[in-house]
Amino acid sequence: MTDAQHALRNDNHGEAHQTHGHGHGHGDGQDHGNGHHGQAQHGHAHAHAHHDTEADSQAEILDLDAEVLAGHITDIAAWLPLNEPPRHIVDLGCGTGAGTFALLEQFPDAQVTAVDSSAAHLQRLREKACARGVEDRVRTVQADLDETEWPDLGAPDLVWASASMHHMADPDQALRTVRELLAPGGLFAVVELAGFPRFLPADAPEDRPGLEDRCHTASESHHAEHVPHRGADWGPKLTAAGFALDGDRTIKVNIEGSRSEAVGAYALGSLRRLRLSIVDTLRPEDLVALDRLLDTDGPGSILRREDLAVRTERAVWAARRKD
Repeated sequence: MTDAQHALRNDNHGEAHQTHGHGHGHGDGQDHGNGHHGQAQHGHAHAHAHHDTEADSQAEILDLDAEVLAGHITDIAAWLPLNEPPRHIVDLGCGTGAGTFALLEQFPDAQVTAVDSSAAHLQRLREKACARGVEDRVRTVQADLDETEWPDLGAPDLVWASASMHHMADPDQALRTVRELLAPGGLFAVVELAGFPRFLPADAPEDRPGLEDRCHTASESHHAEHVPHRGADWGPKLTAAGFALDGDRTIKVNIEGSRSEAVGAYALGSLRRLRLSIVDTLRPEDLVALDRLLDTDGPGSILRREDLAVRTERAVWAARRKD
């Protein structure tokens, strides 16, 4: 697979997609969730309004993930070392369906069970499936995968988990559950983003060069505490859970998008969500500079820049159930 061929996951973005309750719903994207900070104390009406806004915001980012990074997701699906095309696929932490639809296209005879903790994301996925005429090939299941008992997901030939495994409270247990779930000889694909994507040149913005790197450094301490499994080497974990590792690779992503509205919107939404986790730790002058980028009406808006790109890496592990 070439660099021109794909990438991502987030925690914030992949830093993706997820954090509803225990947060398993931002597959194929970044980790864009930062949890729900006790909205219940403000009353049910406020809580529901906040949840709806948060769900819409996450769904928008996940849809942009799918649009900007679609080619990379498709190429990862094509790379998988399958003995034969799968007939039943489970997409764990499916988000709004970036992986689901790539897998449906790659494997035209397959059925996909899409699992996520977010009812809003699953509803969006179903609407997309209807619009694409593939609703008869998709089953959605709302579930918190940190629960001891998983719902009945059948015996899939392929389980796909993109940007979701690092959100698990007990990933080792989740890996063992996936192994038990798979049909004999079935394949498990774990796809993880190496980190929050970079969008700006190193010397940007002009008044605070290197701002993006400092934002990422501030974010790393936050995620080290709240998402400790982000950036893990899943190879040894898969082996310990009873899988045979069939292959792994790291894919570089470098999408030039200076004139792409989707890349601009993706950068804006991603940095807005990144800000949520670093607002209390970023230096004041850097926060001011970041806010200038995020001010869509201002002259320094990130949407006005012509030097944007999407740069990151995606790591992929393919592991087979051993019997």
